[in-house]
Amino acid sequence: MRIDAHQHFWRYTPEEYPWINDEMEALKKDYLPEDLHPCVQSADFDGTIAVQARQSLAETDWLLQLAEQHDFIKGVVGWVDLRSPDIHDQLERYAQHPKLKGVRHVVHDEPDDNFMLLPEFQRGIAQLNKFDQTYDLLLFPRHLPVAVKLVEKFPEQPFVVDHIAKPAIKDNIFSPWQEDIHALAHHDNVLCKLSGMVTETRWKQWKADDFTPYLDIVLDAFGPERIMLGSDWPVCTLSGNYQAVMQIVLDYIQQFSFGTQMNILGGNCARFYGVDIPSTRPPRDTLRSD
Repeated sequence: MRIDAHQHFWRYTPEEYPWINDEMEALKKDYLPEDLHPCVQSADFDGTIAVQARQSLAETDWLLQLAEQHDFIKGVVGWVDLRSPDIHDQLERYAQHPKLKGVRHVVHDEPDDNFMLLPEFQRGIAQLNKFDQTYDLLLFPRHLPVAVKLVEKFPEQPFVVDHIAKPAIKDNIFSPWQEDIHALAHHDNVLCKLSGMVTETRWKQWKADDFTPYLDIVLDAFGPERIMLGSDWPVCTLSGNYQAVMQIVLDYIQQFSFGTQMNILGGNCARFYGVDIPSTRPPRDTLRSD
């Protein structure tokens, strides 16, 4: 099974999505399952993981409703108030839904760079494993040392880094991102999404080779067994269409065996998020079969 490990939906209003600024005019409209599904099918993917874009329980409820209505949505990464005194009750309620696979907080927009080390936030993180929930780390490079401290405290909690932590690809900058991503990858309970890269370049002016050194670093840090591919649709459309964005990684992983490619394209994601996958799937012309 091939799974797009990271995409979003929304019904756009300026009040609900203040982060969509005038530079992102193309995102100021609705993006719904019926818009994404043809892209997923055309790219020959079987399903997706829908990730929260608003920090509200209503967002989680809505995404789970969409997942119930559309089978190609294999899982949801929602939002709960990890700092709330009643976080246990929130998680207990949502854990009853089989398609809730994890939660996320928009950490990189918090004014405090040490937000993840707040006692009340860590109290919430400590509850996740009890309900078999993963956690998506949405970070800028400057947050990576803080993330290392967080995951050290929770060695049994599954974490995944979104968008390879958004290095400054457009400026060809590697350090200290490179050293910090290796430090985070040292912890076996952390995986990484090959997603969100095209929006860290000069939009629509990138070449596939621009990403190769960054992908090399992530591969060296995490290994092929702890990486997964995500589109970051519709945000990615600011800089490239769905197929072109996915093709960056599809071409890059041609160096690997068929089995390794299938893990990067779906197996690793399915295991991390607990998505049921068929036992076999026939090879494609786009993948090596050795």
